[in-house]
Amino acid sequence: MNQKKKKKKKSSGMMLIAAAALIILCVFLARDGISTLANTFYPRTYQKIVQQYAEEYDVDENIVFAIIRTESNFRPKAESKVGARGLMQITEETFAWIKSKIAKEEALTFDDLYDPQVNIRFGTYLISYCLLRYEGDLSTAAAAYHSGLGLVDGLVQNPKYSQNGKTLTEFPYEQMNLYVYKVNKNYKRYLALYAQDEGV
Repeated sequence: MNQKKKKKKKSSGMMLIAAAALIILCVFLARDGISTLANTFYPRTYQKIVQQYAEEYDVDENIVFAIIRTESNFRPKAESKVGARGLMQITEETFAWIKSKIAKEEALTFDDLYDPQVNIRFGTYLISYCLLRYEGDLSTAAAAYHSGLGLVDGLVQNPKYSQNGKTLTEFPYEQMNLYVYKVNKNYKRYLALYAQDEGV
C-alpha cells in the first residue's frame, strides 16, 4: 500500500472516531439538558420529607409532588384567596380535621402549615385518605382534595357524574375539572421524568 492510501485510511479512521466521540458527547449533553429541564419545571423539592410521608401514608410520592406543583408550585409561604396555606394549600377547617386524625395531642397551630414538614405531612395524609375513600382513583381523589369530600360524596351518588357510585367520570365544575386535569398532567410528567430513578 502506498503512502497516500495509508494516510487516507488513517484520516478516515480518525474522522470516524471523532464522529463517534461527538455523538457520545451529544447524548450526555442531551441527558444533562433533560435533567436540568426536569429539575427546573418539575422539581422534587423537599424530597426527603415527601418520601417520608408518602411511605408512611402509602402514597406514590409522584402524586404528592404533582399536588404540590399544582397547588403552590413549591412555595412554602403560599396563601390562597380563601386562606389555604403552604405547599399543599390546606384551609384552617381542613387543618383542624386532619389534626384530629393524626396529631390530636400535638401543639400545632394553623400557622405551622407554613412549615414544609407539617404541611407535607398533613397534605399527604389528606390525599391518602381521599385515595382510600375513592378506590385509588386519582381524578376523584384530586377532586375531593380540591373541592371537599362532602361535595364529591354527593356527586358520586349522581348517575350523571358517576357510573359506579364510587368514582367520578365527569367533573361538572370548571375549577374542579381544571384542577383534576392539572394534577393528572403533572403526575404523568413526574412519572415519565423520574421513573428511572425509582427503578420503575
